Amino acid sequence: MTTAPTAKSPNVPASERPEAGKGGRKLSNFLCFAIYSANLAFGRAYKPILDELGLTYTQYIALVALSEKDDQTVGELGEKLFLESNTLTPILKKLEQVGFISRRRDPDDERQVRVSLTPAGRNLVDTDPGASLADATGLGDDFDDVQQSVAKLRDNLLRGSRAEPGKP
Repeated sequence: MTTAPTAKSPNVPASERPEAGKGGRKLSNFLCFAIYSANLAFGRAYKPILDELGLTYTQYIALVALSEKDDQTVGELGEKLFLESNTLTPILKKLEQVGFISRRRDPDDERQVRVSLTPAGRNLVDTDPGASLADATGLGDDFDDVQQSVAKLRDNLLRGSRAEPGKP
């Protein structure tokens, strides 16, 4: 992918710039599409693994996030997963029904709900059902670098979307 610097957007590939015109854009050159389609590919790769466990991808990553730090509030967990509580709550209810998590009101603040893994939830995460997917990426020793670059990209975009228009 080549980059033709301009005063407006020195680091954006010409194919992604609006001024590239109708014939200059190629979907295969869009970084956002590469990441979007990689996300779909990950979903397809995880599906058979998670189907065997009776989990969705979102349920699985909620369990993984709880394994990093137990006894989180729904709000804390939602921030980690980039989900609003009204989206996360039904996911957590289902995980509680199948015995992977417990939910309880915070004794210090009844408005808060705290979430923890049960022994069954901890056992499931400890088996690392997605471990084989690291090899499936074909990244080998570059895996950590790519993961960190994508996380940095995400953080930069989130930071940029929170900035006031016209200010860096």
